[in-house]
Amino acid sequence: MPMDQNHQQHQEAWSRGTQVVANYNFEGSSPDDLPFKKGDVLTIVQPTKDPNWYKGKNESGKEGMVPATYVQKRKEVHLQAMPWYHGKIERKMAEDLLHPREDGLFLIRESVNYPGDYTLSVCYQRKVEHYRIIYHKNQMTIDEETYFDNLNQLVEHYQNDADGLCTKLIRALPKKGDSFGAVRIQDFEAGGWVIQKKDLQEIELIGRGEFGDVYKGLYKNQFVAVKQLKDQDRAAQAFLKEASVMTSLRHPNLVQLIGVVLGDTIRLVTEFMGKGNLVEYLRSRGRSVIQKKDQIDFATDTCAAMEYLESKKLVHRDLAARNILINENNTAKVSDFGLAKYGDYSTEGGKFPIKWTAPEALKNNNFSNKSDMWSYGILLWELYSFGRVPYPRIPLADVVMHVEKGYRMEAPEGCPKQIYSLMLRAWNLNPAERPTFKEALQELQNLRSTTV
Repeated sequence: MPMDQNHQQHQEAWSRGTQVVANYNFEGSSPDDLPFKKGDVLTIVQPTKDPNWYKGKNESGKEGMVPATYVQKRKEVHLQAMPWYHGKIERKMAEDLLHPREDGLFLIRESVNYPGDYTLSVCYQRKVEHYRIIYHKNQMTIDEETYFDNLNQLVEHYQNDADGLCTKLIRALPKKGDSFGAVRIQDFEAGGWVIQKKDLQEIELIGRGEFGDVYKGLYKNQFVAVKQLKDQDRAAQAFLKEASVMTSLRHPNLVQLIGVVLGDTIRLVTEFMGKGNLVEYLRSRGRSVIQKKDQIDFATDTCAAMEYLESKKLVHRDLAARNILINENNTAKVSDFGLAKYGDYSTEGGKFPIKWTAPEALKNNNFSNKSDMWSYGILLWELYSFGRVPYPRIPLADVVMHVEKGYRMEAPEGCPKQIYSLMLRAWNLNPAERPTFKEALQELQNLRSTTV
């Protein structure tokens, strides 16, 4: 039996519901054992009196005994801090920021001339030198001789050795406000999230997104959704950030990350939601098929997911019916964590869906769980209008002005009074006056219990 993991990890005693990933094949030696293959994801059902064995179940629901030394707990993938990363700023702004011009003072920014690459700006002899950091096939280099997996590694290397630069990197100029984070690919491997390409079969294209195409796929005899990154050089970090957020989330109303395929093309593999997104679902079926019971179920499912995100201080920032997916059991799940981020924070520019975004977020980049609640109010309006586009008669450019002057959309036909009341409270211009998702969930659960 492999013993290289051993006792240290089991001192924490895995609890019921813990996900583990197999490091080895296990054929089982008795009928009570649960056979599995390397890479299989299992869920702990309960501990046993013997700390070396757990009762577990596989993805098909079959239960049996699992040897603890054959598996490891899946770990969350966290962003690595990058206080010296200033995002998309021009060369002149970088030079203006780098004062006083002490040798080795530096920052890193996105390259303006070479999208997808970065620039290292560093002070030396009262000047600022700029070095292009080339991003190619998931690695970074300045001299095309030494390659790094990420910017953190690159900075660490040049802090220890100038290695061809004008000077060693001595002091980082931290970005004011938000500091950015980066994802290390090896953290997905260490955390047990990597899927082998040979185990994944892509069947058909089912959608196109900003970062990549989405396919219906097959993984270990179950249908999955496979989001495939289009432009490897430009968007890999954003793509992996979405995956890193998803490693920390487990809720029945959130789309679950199954794993990540690394290599020349990065793929995010998630559970498959057979009935597509909520907007298409509403529009294609309409009032003749969708009952009040379905509407309150979808509203409650979505709110339950958002209450969970609120409890973890995670801001979604792109909540809309198009980002709610429906499975074969008619359960609604929140998806698309491409813009999600922890804590109240602001963001560098970016394109935001104006009709769904709270005024304070559009004007001041002030995103919070309360701005998510504003978006949830818009989502409820979509749900009860059977997928209509919000603010149907107002030009996009005029929406914010009308809202700030007090305009609010009317209740959709047939919308329950309690639901419209919740929408109006979600659209309070003062974020503090909006309900929390916890409060809204209580109301919806009460309404759900009386809806037939």
